Amino acid sequence: MNIGIDIMGGDFAPKEAINGILKYLVSPSDEGQDVHFFLFGVESMVIPFFSLLDQCEARYTFVSCNTVIGMHEHPTKALKEKQDSSIAVGFNYLKEGKIDAFIGAGNTGAMLVGAIYSVKVIDGILRPTIASPIPKLDGKFNFLLDVGANADCKPEHLAQFAIMGSIYAKHILKIENPRVSLLNIGEEEGKGNLLAMAAYQLLKQNKSINFIGNAEGRDIMLDNTDVIVCEGFTGNVVLKMAESFHFILSEKKHFQDEFIEQLNYEHYGGTPILGINAPVIIGHGISSNLAFNSLILGAKNLITSGIIEELKKEFKS
Repeated sequence: MNIGIDIMGGDFAPKEAINGILKYLVSPSDEGQDVHFFLFGVESMVIPFFSLLDQCEARYTFVSCNTVIGMHEHPTKALKEKQDSSIAVGFNYLKEGKIDAFIGAGNTGAMLVGAIYSVKVIDGILRPTIASPIPKLDGKFNFLLDVGANADCKPEHLAQFAIMGSIYAKHILKIENPRVSLLNIGEEEGKGNLLAMAAYQLLKQNKSINFIGNAEGRDIMLDNTDVIVCEGFTGNVVLKMAESFHFILSEKKHFQDEFIEQLNYEHYGGTPILGINAPVIIGHGISSNLAFNSLILGAKNLITSGIIEELKKEFKS
C-alpha cells in the first residue's frame, strides 16, 4: 500500500507532517508494515527534518518538488502555473497509480480541484463532496456532508450526497442500515427553504437509502440519525462550531471530558473527498503530528474498505 503525503501543506509544515509519519511508523497501527510513504516536498525546506525519519529510511520515498501552493492562492490558477508544486506532483502520482491515496493539509481548494482534474469524478456523480464525522453522546458518530466543498447546491446534489454518505457510513463506520436525514429548521416535511423542500421529496422517493426525514440542529450530536445531509455553507458552519466547542471548553476553560475530546479534529485528521476515483483526504490547515497520523489511518481505511468501487457500482446502476 502506497500513501502519498504533501508534507509542505499546513501551517506547521513540513515538521508536523514528518512527525505525524513517524508517529504512525512507531505505533501499533503499523503492524505488518504494509504502508510505504511517498513524501512530496521542497528539498531545501525538508532537509533539516529528514533526521527524524532516520530509523525508517526504507519506509518512504522522497519526491523533490520545486515549489508550494500557498494557502491563499487561487486553486485553479495555482495548479495551472505551479505544475511542479508538491500538490500538483502528488496528484500526478495518484493519477498514474504510483500511490493508492493522497493526503495533505495545504490549500483546500487546490486539493479539491487537483483531485477532480487528476483522477476525475466517478461517472454519474454530479459533484464530489467533502464530509466529516460528528461525535454523538453515545460514543458513535453522525456523518455530515457537505462540509464546505459546495456552498450552493441543487436538490439533485443533496440527493447524491445522501447516497454517498450512506455508502460511507455502511463501509467505513460499519452501520448496517444507516439512517439518513436532511438538516432543516424543523422536523415537519413542509419545513425549510426551497432547496430543503425540493431535496426532501427526492430523498423520500429514493429507495436505495434509509431516509427518515428532517434533522434539526439539536440532532447533530444525538443518536437520532447516522447521516446528515446539507449544502456546504451550512455544513461548514456546523463543523467549525463543533471544533470551537472543543477549543473553548478544553483549551480555554480546561474542562476535561471524554465527549468534548471527541470534538478534537486531530482525532479524525481531515475530510475525505467522496465522489472521485481514488482516495483523497484534506487535512486542517493547522494540522499537528496527531492530525497527520489520523490522516494516514483514514487513508488506509479508505483504501482497504473498497468504498470507491462501491460508489462506482451504485452510480453506474
